[in-house]
Amino acid sequence: MNSHTTYLVFGPSATLKRMAKKLFEEHEPKFLYDRTFDEVQSDFFIAVYEEYEKQINSSVTLTCIFENSPKLNKIVLKKTGGRMGFRGSSLSEERNVESNVIDFIFDFSKRFGLTVQEELVSDQKEEE
Repeated sequence: MNSHTTYLVFGPSATLKRMAKKLFEEHEPKFLYDRTFDEVQSDFFIAVYEEYEKQINSSVTLTCIFENSPKLNKIVLKKTGGRMGFRGSSLSEERNVESNVIDFIFDFSKRFGLTVQEELVSDQKEEE
């Protein structure tokens, strides 16, 4: 099982460029780092979202690595923290930050006619 989720978003470059800015405006991260590389015409954003779950007394961190290039956006989501299978804990019925970010990706893509593809990569090594 993968420990991260990767989405590839294809469409017009002007629309792809607006996606990152709109995501970070609508769902403001706790930390946001950005870097632009002129040689490869790419912008990289690393956003860290942190959410405290009071019911289970733990915090969940979502790291979002957003690569914007003229041809596509590559979005890698990595969730860490929290507790599962703990006696007395219950799964939260509330919307968490990960589902909000994923919903934004699909909603923005649908509204502006972009194509979203989830990249499936196996963590298991191939046998020779």
